[in-house]
Amino acid sequence: MLKCQGSKNSSFTKVIVALLVILSTLSMLFAAGRPNALLFLTDFGLKDGAVSAMKGVAFGVDPDLRMFDVTHDIPPFNIWEGAYRLKQTVEYWPTNTVFVCVVDPGVGTERNPIVLKTKTVYYLVGPDNGLFSLVAEDMGIEEVRIIDVEKHRLPGSEKSYTFHGRDIFAFVGARLASGQIKFEDVGPVLEDEIVTIPYQKPTIEGNTVMGNIPVLDIQYGNVWSNIPDELFEMLNPQFGDLFYVEIFEEDNLVFEGEMPFVHSFGDVPEGDTLIY
Repeated sequence: MLKCQGSKNSSFTKVIVALLVILSTLSMLFAAGRPNALLFLTDFGLKDGAVSAMKGVAFGVDPDLRMFDVTHDIPPFNIWEGAYRLKQTVEYWPTNTVFVCVVDPGVGTERNPIVLKTKTVYYLVGPDNGLFSLVAEDMGIEEVRIIDVEKHRLPGSEKSYTFHGRDIFAFVGARLASGQIKFEDVGPVLEDEIVTIPYQKPTIEGNTVMGNIPVLDIQYGNVWSNIPDELFEMLNPQFGDLFYVEIFEEDNLVFEGEMPFVHSFGDVPEGDTLIY
């Protein structure tokens, strides 16, 4: 009798374990196939209801969506800064995340509304105006699709031409993030190259590295360069070494001087310049 009871418990345990394995597998498959979050980046600011309207559209698509902000403080119409802030952010989110990005001075014109899928499986929804060029450069492009706005736009918005962030991008991004549509359902494949923003790439010549300043971090006094660590390391820098620095605005020299290579701000007296 004890032996028989033990056999039943063993069978019951096997069934429970099998169910848990199945549920775990389904959970992983679901997580792999459905985006993890919906993020917003705009130049709208928070002074009015524009951002709230976009989120309202997304919430109406799926009240269970997890929505977050990259920033809404991109300077108006500054596509480059939008592209750079997006570049700073995307890689730190889980794959399958959807980014709705609206810095769109050409809204209502011939520029394409697109969804770009990176090779690292992130989805970028917005205008094809250069906004996605830096992320695409870093992560590669798997495929780009033009949004079929006849099929995919907020119902009742057909006569609205200047708020694609709300009427098209937030709506499509939410449907994509919620799994209501697949990437392949968005529209036809973009056969042309996406629009890119030309800029000075970092280079090295002898004992000199050169690059550009993508943005100024005014709040904390940082002048950020696009010179990557691996390029700077080719100079074999040691902490405490002094480097001669020149900064140009176009052809005009606006700064020159020596500064030490250090770990952090506290390694130099207050007010001094440094490289870190």
